[in-house]
Parts: sequence; structure tokens; C-alpha cells
Amino acid sequence: MTCSSSETPAGRPAIFARLVIATGNANKVREIVSILDGAPVQVAAIDTFPPIAEPEEHGATFAEIARAKALYYAGATGAVVVAEDSGLEVDALSGAPGIHSARYGGDTATTYEAKFALIYDQMRQRGVSTSSARFVCALAVAIPGRVVFEAHGTIEGEIAPSPRGSGGFGYDPIFYYPPMGCTLAEVPADRKSEVSHRGKAFRALRRFIDQHGLPVRRGEAS
Repeated sequence: MTCSSSETPAGRPAIFARLVIATGNANKVREIVSILDGAPVQVAAIDTFPPIAEPEEHGATFAEIARAKALYYAGATGAVVVAEDSGLEVDALSGAPGIHSARYGGDTATTYEAKFALIYDQMRQRGVSTSSARFVCALAVAIPGRVVFEAHGTIEGEIAPSPRGSGGFGYDPIFYYPPMGCTLAEVPADRKSEVSHRGKAFRALRRFIDQHGLPVRRGEAS
């Protein structure tokens, strides 16, 4: 791939390195690409490479899992890779589903509607109809063998009495955000990105790229 360069606001040349997004979730890719639009980097999805087996997730925190995924895909592709791990923490459920958000409920809850029902059922068993909650996102950028950047973002809210809205994805319909008076599934995508956990984490990455650039892998620079 041929890369170009430009001048940063400080007058320092910025190399346009390629950054591979290590997720097959098209919704996440769209959100990330939108946040990084205009940054001195060329963004590519992981599916532009030959199929790569997904790694087994190891780690007790979002940050540990993001770090492990970034290192795995950087090693598999030889590229500069960003990986993220994110999820919903419900205080009334002792932080569940947490790092298990994508697989919450296992084979008995294969849709998000089923996961919503499970959360509401478990809250009822604890005698509550709502709870404080938060979305968490941790990201890591890695080159083969080394993590070069990490960031973290959260958004605080509460569980809505029932799912609302058709926008967003994942747990957005049950996450009520008081400052906007609605769930994240009722918020336009650009406004959601301004306040969301993923938006905060990837804007931190955007600032890092703008200030420092990213490593350019062999064969990328022109």
C-alpha cells in the first residue's frame, strides 16, 4: 500500500500508516471509522486479510482482553492493529454482564432481545426494576509483540424500564442516558458518538495519532 504524508498543525510531517480494526462487527467498524475520519491514518477492517481464527479470550478485565486481542491480530497480520473490548456493567447484578456481555446467557440467549429479558428477569429476582449502569470500552493498539497505546472510556447511565429505540446496536435500547433523556438507541449516531464509551476511547486514540502518528510497517511508506 502506498502512503502519503501531510503536515500536522505543528508543521511536523505525518506518515499515513495503515491501522487494522480487529473486529468483525460491522456496526463497530462504522462507528470507529467515523471517529477516525480525517486522522493521518488509513483504516482497514480485519476482513481485508485472509480469514484468521478468532483467539480464545483470556483476561479478567476489558483492558486485558483488548490487549490480548491486539497482540494476537498484530502477530497474525504483521500490521498495526487496534482491538477493543466493551460491554455493559449493571450495578444491581454485581457488574454483570461485564466482560461476558457479547455471550451473556450463552446458548439460551442468542439475540439481544433475549439478553435484555435475562437482565430484566435477574433484576426482578433482586427486587429492583432499574439500576445504575455503565458502558465500558478499553482499546489497545499493537504492533507484533508490543502494545503501543491504550485508552479507556465509560458512559454512566441506568437500565431503562423497558427497551426503547431502534437505533444503535447491542444493549443500547435498555441503556438510559439521563443527560439526553433517552436511551442510546434513541440518539442519532453522531450524538451517540459524542458521549459513548467507544467514542471517548477512540477519540483518545485520534488525539494520539494526530500528535504522534502510528508506526509504519515495512512496505507501507512510499
